[in-house]
Amino acid sequence: MRIEHRLIIGPRMRGWTYRRPVLHIGAVPTSIDIVLPCLNEERILPQSVRRLHAFLSAEMTAYTWSIVIADNGSTDGTRAVAIALSEELSAIRYTHLTDRGRGRALRRAWTASRADIVAYMDVDLSTDLARLPALVEAIANEEYHIAIGSRLLPESRVTGRTLVRECTSRTYSLLFRSMFWTAFRDAQCGFKAVSRSVADDLVPQVRGNGWFFDSELLILAQKCGYRIRELPVHWNDDLDSRVRILPTAWEQVRGLLRLRFGGVKRVQRQLRAVCKA
Repeated sequence: MRIEHRLIIGPRMRGWTYRRPVLHIGAVPTSIDIVLPCLNEERILPQSVRRLHAFLSAEMTAYTWSIVIADNGSTDGTRAVAIALSEELSAIRYTHLTDRGRGRALRRAWTASRADIVAYMDVDLSTDLARLPALVEAIANEEYHIAIGSRLLPESRVTGRTLVRECTSRTYSLLFRSMFWTAFRDAQCGFKAVSRSVADDLVPQVRGNGWFFDSELLILAQKCGYRIRELPVHWNDDLDSRVRILPTAWEQVRGLLRLRFGGVKRVQRQLRAVCKA
């Protein structure tokens, strides 16, 4: 793998530049860690891990990869199932967090990883895995720092989604885009990949521990000059989803207000300090 460094000037950050590594695949394959955050998923975890493992073995041979099961506070048999899977299949790792929160699990797994690219997807694999190569290649070959799946692009296909969830998703998209003038539309799709530089420099700055983690990461990334690629996906909505709409919506609104009133500038100052060091 060859690493090239380029200077990129971030939007709304005049007067300074931030040097970030851009990955290029060379003789050595790029390494990828794919994280599956899970909470009390003993039932679905075996079939999802085996399905993902089979896909990676067949379709991602150009890369060295691992699957990381990030258990954030499960109280059922998830731990035993995950350990059994790690003993049965190659390239499976298990990490356990006592405290709950998808953002907390991703921050721990991504910052602990040494892979060139780190990704995550929902444990139910709602997103068609056929889009995974394009997600990874956007970072490995196309010089993006973050790649995200989107259910809100014209080319996307969404099945099984209720009208309430669809309206909630589009309303939230309109809210954060109007507050921060972001180019991306879908902040919450559970299908994302980030470069090593994002995992090292930006992810530790994200304070959201729950569902707002994704939105905060993307808003901060755009405001700090990272390049984001949004890809259409085929999404099959999970009818057994445990996301509670009203509490989650309130968490998102509080997070947006935190970023709007000082949160973004705080991170910009932190990255300026890194630049000058």
